[in-house]
Order: sequence, then structure tokens, then C-alpha cells
Amino acid sequence: MQPNPRTATAIKLTRHRISVLLVDDQAMIGEAVRRMLAEEQDIDFHYCQDATQAVKIANRISPTVILQDLVMPEIEGLTLVRYFRANPGTRDVPLIVLSSKEEAFTKAEAFALGANDYMVKLPDKLEVLARIRYHSKGYINLLEKNEAYNALLESQRKLELHSQFIRKTFGRFLSDDIVEEILGSPDGLKLGGEKRRLTVMMTDLRGFTAIGERLPAESVVKIINSYLGTMTEIILKYQGTIDEFIGDSILVIFGAPILREDDAKRAVACAVEMQIAMLFVNERNRASGYPEVAQGIGINTGDLVVGNIGSEKRSKYGVVGRNVNLASRIESYTVGGQILISESTLQDCGPIIKINDLVEVMPKGFKDPITIYDIGGIGGEYNLYLPQKEESELLELRQPLPVCFTVLEGKHAGDTVLHGELIRLSPEAAEIRSDFAAERLANLKLSLFDDEGGYEITTELYAKVSKTFSDTPHNMFRVIFTSVPAEAKAFFKYRYNFV
Repeated sequence: MQPNPRTATAIKLTRHRISVLLVDDQAMIGEAVRRMLAEEQDIDFHYCQDATQAVKIANRISPTVILQDLVMPEIEGLTLVRYFRANPGTRDVPLIVLSSKEEAFTKAEAFALGANDYMVKLPDKLEVLARIRYHSKGYINLLEKNEAYNALLESQRKLELHSQFIRKTFGRFLSDDIVEEILGSPDGLKLGGEKRRLTVMMTDLRGFTAIGERLPAESVVKIINSYLGTMTEIILKYQGTIDEFIGDSILVIFGAPILREDDAKRAVACAVEMQIAMLFVNERNRASGYPEVAQGIGINTGDLVVGNIGSEKRSKYGVVGRNVNLASRIESYTVGGQILISESTLQDCGPIIKINDLVEVMPKGFKDPITIYDIGGIGGEYNLYLPQKEESELLELRQPLPVCFTVLEGKHAGDTVLHGELIRLSPEAAEIRSDFAAERLANLKLSLFDDEGGYEITTELYAKVSKTFSDTPHNMFRVIFTSVPAEAKAFFKYRYNFV
């Protein structure tokens, strides 16, 4: 069967289209040249206004001819000619220098450095087209005769397929700079999986499950999307990789796919800025009539397996290992507005971390206790600090409020119902007296009763034990409320004039 000559011609034109790169700091020149070439079906036009990016862009698009201004603000024009000729990807590409006037000396120097042509701008359209086609035709003919170029075409095709995969996989989770870095050095990315030291961040909206049960579905989605949108921008700013959104939680990796020496520091700085940004998230919530939300963040550093995880039909880039679980456990100890980190993360960050407090805990599923640190900020080049926390002043209740409570296991309430009474109270915290000796950082679900009639006010009051008292005759502990339902807020306001 004889090949169709029209098809063969079309393939050749597609393979060797004329590609023009214009480097000029004046946008109006760029627009003028674009209009000159707009109706030419076989010409692709690319414009670069920043001379410092010109070589990088040329390497990416492989032009068949380059037009460059002689006078640029960031770099002297003839120096850019030298750069193009020193760069392997543009060494042989025809180069036309554009100048505002005819200068014999400058023209001679440009030719001596390797320029192929010289035009006074802005030239006539017919002249521009004629010179572009003339130089491009000669360059394309040279390429067609070059066997190495044919091999390069195949290599570029494979690289483009690889690049498309990387962009599809990481484009929604990484900054443009990181994606470009991956594409610039694809051998540095091992999708098969490898073990490396990473810093993992886990975030969660405290008490949001209870909030979500009381709101329409569309309101819940809007609150989450507002929160996730703000946090995503900050995570990408600090070059974090979003591994997964889990409802109102975010799992973030620092150190993959690009490993850096300051991964732990950037993770902590990112967390601090995320907590500060919650002020703006809640401003939007209040303006829309939604409840305020509070975020807890846990960070851990350690060895993990990172790579393309899944099956042939479905896979994703992610991490696995006990240190991911530990980051999640650390996050579970937080209250709203708090950042807790592991000792390994603290060691990687060094002395620039501000520590508010530390506590030894026994995470579920781990054999040995660990020390976790309450972070107030990070110094050094970041210089980010959380607002100073002031302990709530509690009102002494003349008549204690009876409560029943259960200790939560993860997100699920335990079976044992315990009894106590609130003896001091504020809108954000309370002190409880009970026969039960609560452990610090335990999560509680409380049912609150009126002290007069004994009727039930709410069964959905959530809290975390922040402090225990050993110098009292009864078991006493302080809790911070992590989710206060509307009926409890109304009762507190009515009975104690809490705002």
C-alpha cells in the first residue's frame, strides 16, 4: 500500500514546524510580533519578557529561530547572544538580533559572537516573515540531515510522556517550581519506592465531626473547602507535598519527591503560618454565618517508604510506615490552635524552635512512651510565632454542674460512663471534680446537666484534659473545650453571661 503524500506532508510539517522565540522586555513589541505571525498556520510563536529566563525557555520549546532585543534591563543584549551560543540546546539555532537603530560596530560585534542576522525594529511584516522562514528552513534542513537529532526526537517524545505523567500525578499537589525541578532531573525521582527520612504533618479540625452533624451538607462542604483552600496555598508555599485530604484532615510530606536539608524546619514554619491563617478562615466563616473552627497540627520526622503505591490500575504517590501513624497520634493530642511535634522533628530543627511546653505520652500502638513538644513559633529566617496564649480565667460556680462523660478512643466513645461535676467554668475551659483520675491529653465526650432541674442540656460537649491536679483531696482536672454545641453556648450565656 502506497503512503498518502498528503499525510506524509502533514506529518513532516507537524514534526518540523517553525517555532519562533522572541526575547524582548517591551510587551508592545511582543504583541506586535505576535500579530504579525498570528495568521501563519505553520508558525508557533513564544514570547519571553525576562532575559534571565530566555535560555531555560528555549531549552524547553526548542525554537527554530530566536529573535532577541539588543538592550534588556536584566542583561546586556550581546551577553545574551553569548549565553545562547554557549548553551548546547541553542548553539546552532538561528539568532536574529533586534535593535532600535543601525550601528555598524554593534552589528559587527553581534555577528562575531554568532548572531545570524540583524534587524532594526520594528521591521515590516513581510521582512520579518521572510527572514524567519529563511533561517528556519536552513536550520530544519540541517536537523533533518542530522541522525543525532532524530535520536533526540525520540528521546524528547519519551521524556514528554514521562513529564505528562509527573504533571498529572503532582500538578495538583506541588508548586510549579517543584514540578519544574522534577522535570529538569527525572532520574532523581524513583517511583518504585524507596526509604528515606521525611517529615510528616497531620492536621485536623478539632470537633468538626460534631459541627458537621448539625449543619446542612452544602454548608459543611463550603467550610471544608474554604479551610482546605487556604491551607493548600500555605503548604505549597513551603514546598510541602499534599499526600491526601481525609475529610477535614490533611496529610502533608516534606522531603518527597524533593529531599532538602531544611524539611523539618519548613514543616514547622508551615504549621505556624497555617495556625495564624485560621484567623482569616474564621473571619470568612463568621461573615457567611458559619461556626468558627480550630485546627490541631501534629508533626513527626523519621524513616518512611515513599513512592508510587497501589496497583497497575490505580496508584498514587504516597508514604507508608509507623512514622506516619505516629504523626497522626501526635496530632490527636492537640487542641485547637496547637502544634505538637516529636523529639526527632525538634532535633532536626535545632535551637530556633520556641517550646511552650512538653509532655510524655504513650501513643496507642507504640511500646515506649515519647516526649512531644508544644510549639510557640520558629525563629531564624522564618521568624513566625503564634499569638501568646493566656489561660482562661475560670468562674467559681456556686452550684456545681453535674456531668457524665466517656473517654474517647480515637473518634469513638468508650463504653464506660463516668460521673463528675463542673466546679469552675469559662467559655473555653472548665475544671472537673470526679472519682475518675483522668490522664492529661485524654479526649472526653461530656453530657451536661442543669444544676437546678437536673435536665439534660447537651450530650455533645467535647473536651481535652489539659492539666491534672495532684494537690487536692479529690481527683481534679482541667479541660479545654474542643467543640461546644449551640445549646451549651446558649445555656452558658443565659446562666453565666458568657459571650
